[in-house]
Amino acid sequence: MANEKILVTGGAGYIGSHTVVALVEAGYEPIIIDNFSNSEESALEGIAAILGRNIPCHRIDCTNAEALREVFAQEQDIKGVIHFAAYKAVGESVAEPLKYYHNNVGSLVTLLQVMAEFSVFNLVFSSSCTVYGIPDTLPVTEQTPVQKANSPYGNTKKVCEEILTDLANSGNSHIKATALRYFNPIGAHPSAKIGELPLGIPNNLVPFITQTAAGIREQLTVFGKDYDTPDGTCIRDYIHVVDLAKAHVVAVERLLQGKAESIEFFNVGTGNGNTVLEAIHAFEKASGQKLNYKVGPRRAGDVPKIYADVTKATQELGFRTTSTLEEAMKSAWDWQLSLQKEKV
Repeated sequence: MANEKILVTGGAGYIGSHTVVALVEAGYEPIIIDNFSNSEESALEGIAAILGRNIPCHRIDCTNAEALREVFAQEQDIKGVIHFAAYKAVGESVAEPLKYYHNNVGSLVTLLQVMAEFSVFNLVFSSSCTVYGIPDTLPVTEQTPVQKANSPYGNTKKVCEEILTDLANSGNSHIKATALRYFNPIGAHPSAKIGELPLGIPNNLVPFITQTAAGIREQLTVFGKDYDTPDGTCIRDYIHVVDLAKAHVVAVERLLQGKAESIEFFNVGTGNGNTVLEAIHAFEKASGQKLNYKVGPRRAGDVPKIYADVTKATQELGFRTTSTLEEAMKSAWDWQLSLQKEKV
């Protein structure tokens, strides 16, 4: 499958940039689409520094059908698409739901229509464990019921999965879709040349941890210490972003080899749950930094505990994670330090 072109929407984003690197390392030719509304141009420089060459990038919006058509026509012979491009801030989605439905749902519909026009039939879709809501039993499997979403953001992922399922069941489409339900991606590339680059105040735990350790944020707040967990803090399944990137490569390979069903869902996590305090202690151990944090009240909308059963991904994709929580935290800290150096 070497040298086959794979279109990566949102390819300059956090997970997208790491996946672009993983695709090249596996022998593919990624083509990036990104409108840079939620990412930085510097990610392209980081990717180029790791790979020793530039990756083609089209600065367009995925809701723009005409612009998408031009990319497909220009690149030709695209064999598959990995669709990351989406807004992802839960709070913002509550305040601006139409923005989220237009971008997240609209971009998928437009992309599917253009893919069909150009006879590109392989899609890996970036989904989320948010579709499980607050699960009744743990760990969650792919058969765990999808629940009413807690936010418009979460609902866009649910709706997109429904669109892909309806398309598969229609009998009128050749498109095959693999939806990867991520748990909590953390960490950065071992080169410290790409990593999570939140615009403004981070929404995710690990960038807030690293920014607090670096003195950018005064203090980290742990939201709630009275949950039904070993230490009272929320439990998440933290997966190293480099591992997650490799899952996309494996999913692409399965599609191109004709082994995939018309629609498939896979949990992509480690299969282990860690509390927020365990994550903080893992960071402190990996970095040698003592973290300034306090316990605050619970935050509305937080799922108390969720982690993955990864049996299906292991058996059918042949995918399993290799990095530890501490290794992921160390890479996140190295990335933060590299950002600090750039500013000096």
